[in-house]
Amino acid sequence: MTILQVPQSVIEENVFYALKEDVGEGDITAELIPHENVSLATVFSRESCIFCGLEWFEETYRQLDEEILIDWFVSDGDSIKPGQVICTISGSSRNILTGERTALNFIQTLSATATVSKKYANKVKGTGTTVLDTRKTIPGLRMAQKYAVSCGGCKNHRLGLFDAFLIKENHIKACGGIENAVNAARFYNPDLKIEVEVETLDELQQAINAGTDRVLLDNFDIETLRQAVAVCQGKVISEASGNITIDNIKDVAGTGVDYISTGALTKNIKAVDLSMRFT
Repeated sequence: MTILQVPQSVIEENVFYALKEDVGEGDITAELIPHENVSLATVFSRESCIFCGLEWFEETYRQLDEEILIDWFVSDGDSIKPGQVICTISGSSRNILTGERTALNFIQTLSATATVSKKYANKVKGTGTTVLDTRKTIPGLRMAQKYAVSCGGCKNHRLGLFDAFLIKENHIKACGGIENAVNAARFYNPDLKIEVEVETLDELQQAINAGTDRVLLDNFDIETLRQAVAVCQGKVISEASGNITIDNIKDVAGTGVDYISTGALTKNIKAVDLSMRFT
């Protein structure tokens, strides 16, 4: 499984703005603690999950206090059980507390994303279909969540609007048709992959005739999806999307579609319950 590599500069920026939002001009409650106090804290999980976000947690404390020490007992992608210790953290009591919420927010959110992704990946295991994420991510955390998706066993769709074409209904209307849109994409960026969203078998054939690299079969029912996959085989890569849930994804994969994309991996997550306690 290929794991998305997130540039350190992106992690630093994520953490910088999160701390700026939370700390502001200073942590007035932490200042009640004597400056010289040092503590040891333990971070543990209250539920089962796939852990993710180690680098964001470490960067939080790196920006606050480089002398804080963190000892890890897990790695990104590991399965965690309730009560399991994730890490211990030692150093300035003030700074540990100042970074607590920001550091936990990152690993709770990214672990939740990885955990949901693992569930979806397990559902299609053995079918030959790959589950992809979408751009329906938390603003500012696009690469972080896509990294978490890959830690959970699913794969990444395009990162943004810049690295691949996805020609949807409104693009098609504005361009004057599927063929016009595909031809324009080939002309302006011949090296980038082109995907066309289609809603009917007729639009599917138009997209294939236009020479698209991939088709997004949007909200097809199972029977129509099977027909569409049969049309696509040997001609174009197929991707199903629209109202994909953990309950129906196996049926969708059973049609033989190459990919299934769903925003559920990143937009419908519930933060994993992780806690920090001073010992």
